[in-house]
Amino acid sequence: MPVANVYQASADDLEDLAALFNEYRMFYKQESDLEGARVFLSERLTLKESILFIARDESGQAMGFTQLYPSFSSVSMQRLFILNDLYVKPVCRKQGAAAKLLEAARDYASALQVKGLELSTAKDNLTAQRLYEQSGYEKDTEFEHYFLSLVQR
Repeated sequence: MPVANVYQASADDLEDLAALFNEYRMFYKQESDLEGARVFLSERLTLKESILFIARDESGQAMGFTQLYPSFSSVSMQRLFILNDLYVKPVCRKQGAAAKLLEAARDYASALQVKGLELSTAKDNLTAQRLYEQSGYEKDTEFEHYFLSLVQR
């Protein structure tokens, strides 16, 4: 079914978001943890630490979501958002949900007059890279990104 509605999610959407978020994490080779997903997203919503958008089809079924985290650029002294998560159920792909979620995120950030949206994806996720580039995102060729892990596995 085609996308009927993309909107900023609220606590009313938590169950659908938790299921989508759990699937998203499993896509990235994490163990299923639906309760953990529910708690994590509930905290983000309650503490207003992230902005979530959800896509639904004509029957109201959840198709996908995206999540933005507020951040800042010290150099430009401006706000920005990190588009940390974007996921569409496999059975709902190729129907425009991901593009509409990206558009909702862009419109939201634009309305707040932030510097921009930053995202990263796996090097082998060529489908996502094509979508991002078609949506106006440019690959960063100026900076190398590093990560310091503080959690022992």
